[in-house]
Order: sequence, then structure tokens, then C-alpha cells
Amino acid sequence: MSVKHPIISVTGSSGSGTTSVKRTFEQIFIREGMSAAFIEGDAFHRFDRAQMKEAVDRKQHLSHFGLEANLLEELEAVFREYAQQGSGRTRHYVHDAEEAEVYGRPAGTFTDWEALPEGTDILFYEGLHGAVRTQTINIARYPDVKIGVVPVINLEWIQKIHRDKAHRGYSTEAVVDTILRRMPDYVHFICPQFTETDINFQRVPTVDTSNPFLARWIPTPDESMVVIRYRNPRGIDFPYLVTMIPGSFMSRANSIVIPGGKMDLAMQLLLTPLIFQLIEKKRRPA
Repeated sequence: MSVKHPIISVTGSSGSGTTSVKRTFEQIFIREGMSAAFIEGDAFHRFDRAQMKEAVDRKQHLSHFGLEANLLEELEAVFREYAQQGSGRTRHYVHDAEEAEVYGRPAGTFTDWEALPEGTDILFYEGLHGAVRTQTINIARYPDVKIGVVPVINLEWIQKIHRDKAHRGYSTEAVVDTILRRMPDYVHFICPQFTETDINFQRVPTVDTSNPFLARWIPTPDESMVVIRYRNPRGIDFPYLVTMIPGSFMSRANSIVIPGGKMDLAMQLLLTPLIFQLIEKKRRPA
């Protein structure tokens, strides 16, 4: 953690909805006149798409959820450098043809490493490993605010299947094979991070998702509820939040449940004060 160079990490598995959370943060940063450096977790994959396919052919257990397929030591080093000096480096993973036009590189490859912008107020990470902790790696100790985005598992699978088929050209069978292959890494490296996070957003559908592999569409926000859990609820004005978010209620002393369509509003109400606190500490005279 760093007072002068704060870090926010948003962690969730592939298809969980972390990109939507990133867009909400971008809106907050723009509205409040803050400059942010951004890191995408995919930038720290070890292999490009063709290399990953070859690696999986050699090691059937390999997945992007695990340690072998990622540069997590390098990611931890960037977090540490930013916390200490406000600097670091990153790159982009080009997912599809649309991004290939933007970055001028083929889909499934990386751009060159480049320095983060100078003089930023905050570092924002969005990806798979923003709160990972192992015997040799401790990324979780650096972010000042750690957020988990964790749909119930069937909904997560539905979102991944639809995204990978529509935007990446994969078949349902190929996506299912990926889900099955990476399940051990999901259990050992993804799930434990959500005990490290400060706030979790878990979307729960209110329609039948019992067979996610045959679902014809993704449940809409209005067909969902979102459970928001605070690890430490001290100082959180839950009665105010329940008043401000119609249809919400408290399910436990540290949890509030909201209609799925109100998630953006809830994030604005919950996260803006946290960002203010980080920036006020940063700008406070030493």
C-alpha cells in the first residue's frame, strides 16, 4: 500500500464482468479530474495465442488462471515500483480484429512494453490476479483497494461462452474444454483471492441458468440481483445506501443486496468516497 502512489485492483475470472467495472472507474476518474495509469491483466500472460496453444498441447493442465502461464513476478514488480515511485511498465494483449486495428498488431499477440504515463494520480489494475497470494508471490499486499467481481459460477460460464463465441470466434465445445481444463487453477488461484478483496460484487441471476452450456442468452441486469460484501464494514453507512438504492436490502451485517440494474449506481455511491480518501491522503502535506 502507498499513500503517495495508490493502487486499485479489480479481480475476476474471464467473463466475470471486470471490464464493466473498469468503465465505471473511468467515468469516476474523468468526472473528478483524476489522471490514472491502467494495467490489463492479460498484458502479463506469458504466451501469445499461438504459443499458448503449443504450450497447452505439451501440458494439458496449463491455463491462464495458473502461475505457469503468467508473468506474475513481473506484475508484482510493477505494483511494487508504482507504489514506491509512481512508475512502471506494461503492454497490451490484442484480443480481436477490432483491437488489431487500434494497436496495429495481429490479434492474439502483444504490443511492445512501454512505460506507464508519468505523474498519474492512481494505478488501476483489471484482470485475473489483482489479489493473488502464494508462497512466492504476494500481489495482494500492494493495492490500497481490492475489488472482486464474482458472478455465480453458472452465470460466469454463460458470459464467457457467449463472449468467446461472439467476439473471438470459438465454438461452444472449445470454450467448454477451456473451462474444464482450467478448473483446478480456478480453485487454487482465483477463488482464494476473494478472501483478500475489500469489496466483492457477486451477480446472481433470478432466472433459470441450470444448464449454462445451452443457455441461449445472458441474463440481463434486470434479471439479476447483486450481493455486495465488505470485508470490513466498519464506517460503511448501510442505511444510507439502502435509502439511495431502491429495492436494496441488507442480508448480513457486512452485505447489501441490490437489483442488478442498479449496480452502476451502487458502484458510484460506494467507490467514489474510497477514491476521494486515497487522493486526499496522497495530496496531504507530508
